[in-house]
Formats: sequence, C-alpha cells, structure tokens
Amino acid sequence: MARISGKSIKIVNTALSGVYLHIPFCRSRCSYCDFATEVYQNAESVERYVDALCKEISSPKPKIQNPTAIDSIYFGGGTPSLLTAKQIDRILRTVRDEFSITSNAEITIEINPATITLETVKSYLDSGINRASFGVQTFDDKELKRLGRMHTALDARETCDLLREGGFTNISFDLIAGLPNQTVADWERNLDEALKLQAEHLSLYLLEIEESTPLAKHIREGKQPLPDDDLAAEMYEMMFEKTSRAGFIQYEISSFCLPDFEARHNSKYWTMDAVYGFGCSAHSFDGKNKRWSNERDTLKYVQMIDESSVAVVDTEIIDFASEYAFLGMRLLRGIDLVEYKARFGENLLRKFAADIEDLLEKGLIEIDENYLKLTTRGCLFSNEVFAVFV
Repeated sequence: MARISGKSIKIVNTALSGVYLHIPFCRSRCSYCDFATEVYQNAESVERYVDALCKEISSPKPKIQNPTAIDSIYFGGGTPSLLTAKQIDRILRTVRDEFSITSNAEITIEINPATITLETVKSYLDSGINRASFGVQTFDDKELKRLGRMHTALDARETCDLLREGGFTNISFDLIAGLPNQTVADWERNLDEALKLQAEHLSLYLLEIEESTPLAKHIREGKQPLPDDDLAAEMYEMMFEKTSRAGFIQYEISSFCLPDFEARHNSKYWTMDAVYGFGCSAHSFDGKNKRWSNERDTLKYVQMIDESSVAVVDTEIIDFASEYAFLGMRLLRGIDLVEYKARFGENLLRKFAADIEDLLEKGLIEIDENYLKLTTRGCLFSNEVFAVFV
C-alpha cells in the first residue's frame, strides 16, 4: 500500500472553544443514519424548537466555568439548511449575545442538496457563516436511492454552483465509500466528481453499519451486499492517491483538505478543546475532564427547556489521558510522546507496552521520531487500534 504523504498540517490545542448547534430536522430519514433526527413535519414545530434552542443558549450555564473565546460555531444535524435564513440568523445572534466570538471565527452550516436558494446562500454569508459542509455522500443516483437520499447527483452539482455563485470560498463534501453494491470504479467516479467541483475540504468515510438502521436490516437479509474487505481497502488506497495528486493533505483519518482549509471545529474534538453543545442530543466537553449530553428526543428536549431551561440527561468524568491518546491517534501526525509524558507524567509506550508491540507487529502503527501514529494499513483497521486506548 502507498505511504501516507509526509506533508502535514499543524493541528494544536488552541485554548479557544467551539459551539455546536444541533438541528434535528430532515426531509426524510436516510437508511444508514443513526443520528438524532426527525422528519420535518411543519413550520410550527420547527419554530418551537428554535425557541427552545435559543432559550437554552441564553440561560445560565452552570457547567461552563469561565469559557474562553469561541473561534468555531457549527450547525449540525439533521439538515440545518431546512431552517429559514431568519431562524439561522436568530440563533447566531443569540450565540453572539452569550459568548465572546473571535473576529475570524469559523462558522459552518451543514446543508443538503436542493434545500437552499441563491438568496439563502447570501443570507448565510450576511449572518457570518463562512463555511458550508455539504452532505453529498455519492454522485451516483442509484446509490443515493438505495441510501434513501432525496436529492440527485444533479441537485448536488447545482447546489455547489449556488454556493460558489453566492460567494462561499470554503466548501466541504461528505462522501461515503464501501456502499452496498459499490465497485472501485464507482468510488473512483465519486472522487473524480468531487475533485472536479473543487471543494476545499473532503470528509471521506468508509460506511459504518449502525445496527438499529434499515440498512443494517437489509444487509443482514442479504438484500444489499457490501464490498468485501479487499475492495474496501482498494477504495481506501485510491482515496489517498487521488487526493494527494490533487494537492490535498490528509490530516485526520477521514479528513482531507487543501492547505489552510482544515476543519477548525472538528479538530477541537481531536485535540480536546472545549466544545459547548446546544440542542437535542448535543454533547459538551469542558476541555478538562467533564462531558455532558442533552436529551435525544426532540419533543422531550423542548419540554425540558420550557420547564427548566436545562435538558442535560447524562454527565461523566472522563479518563483524560486515555481520551487524549484515543483521539490523538485519529490525527495523521499521531500522538506526541514527549508532550504526552509532560502532560500526564507517564510513558505511553510503557503504559500500553504489550498492545503497542502487537499493533507494531501487525503493521497498524509506527513510531516516527517522537510520534506514535497510524500506518496506511492502520487507517483501514483503525478501530482495532483505538480499542487499545479506550
């Protein structure tokens, strides 16, 4: 297999925080999705949710102790682009009222094809949104139909054109490899199309099967066979080669970007910066050792906010050292062993000596100067590596 490019992006803990805003509404539920989403019913229910979200943001936040400035805001879902431009602007104004936002903050909105107009795009930019994360998944209409997606490949191309025409200069595509019945040639066409459209960032995932989804049921019943491991490995290899030739740098296991276009918000999760989540199912982390999450069900979330302005249902104190190692291995640079020892007072290679030796023998990890990191093969079988540190 080809080696991962030696080029790298410096992803560091910034001591600045992020805000995540969960918008659960979708036009339909995709067959592979296990996120907290619900099918859009009517404008009134969406407005009630926006009311609750803004109330949660503006209410006292006892778990947030002396928050640092915010340099990333992320609208995730769901399909945030189903909200009106006025609702998006209202939510952003509420965040700005409650937090100190840096002047160069990255503000991202997830959109799905055929859910926006040119007027919407311009409204996003006027509100301060400067990055669009675009749920393409595949440019093959047959694959889109099998996934339960509502848009077509043409919709995706036209939406990208709208974003460019409206003024967006930072666009990310999500694409999934290893789909049912997908061939290597199919995946190559997807990559070629994404590169042709000149997105600045690509999130390229191998399909993960969530057991509670319709897709998992179809696979168990043999209705939608998946590519075998050899085909999946070939697709993954192609991902490295094509993106590298196009000038992209891989900085995380599923993340590729042109220089200076790494996803600032997503990087906060891997470097364990503080991220404050609002909305149903949203998770928060204080940047130290405390994590908490909100009620997953949309109606229950709205009721809880109406009654008490709080919807937290779970809080945990994490093992920071283990989380730091696990998440650090997602980055292509790996874990800085010197920094780990300075931070936690222990030698990582000694702490996990037997497991690390096993992974080295399997060719899944390597030691490069002071960094412990995934090999190209390790990226394909990363869950086996991550399990050591969890």
